[in-house]
Amino acid sequence: MDINEIMALLPHRYPMLLVDRVLDVTKGERISGYKNVSINENIFNGHFPGTPILPGVIILEAMAQISGVLGFFSSGLKVDDGMLYLFAGVDKVRFKLPVVPGDQLLLSSEVISVKRNIWRFSTTAKVGDKLASEAVLLCAYRYRDNIELLILR
Repeated sequence: MDINEIMALLPHRYPMLLVDRVLDVTKGERISGYKNVSINENIFNGHFPGTPILPGVIILEAMAQISGVLGFFSSGLKVDDGMLYLFAGVDKVRFKLPVVPGDQLLLSSEVISVKRNIWRFSTTAKVGDKLASEAVLLCAYRYRDNIELLILR
């Protein structure tokens, strides 16, 4: 999938769209893709001056977004259907390697389970063949209109 196909599935846009390309996807099973890490990203102005390192939460978000692409693709849903894919939980997070400008972050996600609108994914982020991060993510589909109801509770 190129960036236009990704943007048809995910509601994220610059500066929060963190998946540049999908390399391989098997409906309901797994996905792989990447994020190119550039010194031009604004986050590096403050994290850290003179020693730029991609924040772990950004890596975690990239793993969630590749999982979101897999979930939307598997469900046959698109961003125009009014759905959002939200974090419901994060387990077993590990950061093993600093990710720096010039790296290509290879993202992968596999479906562990699906119960109604709740999906559990096993995710990794690698630089080359080295593991940078791993996590088990729990995500839920919600209609955009229902988000306001959740906030008002």
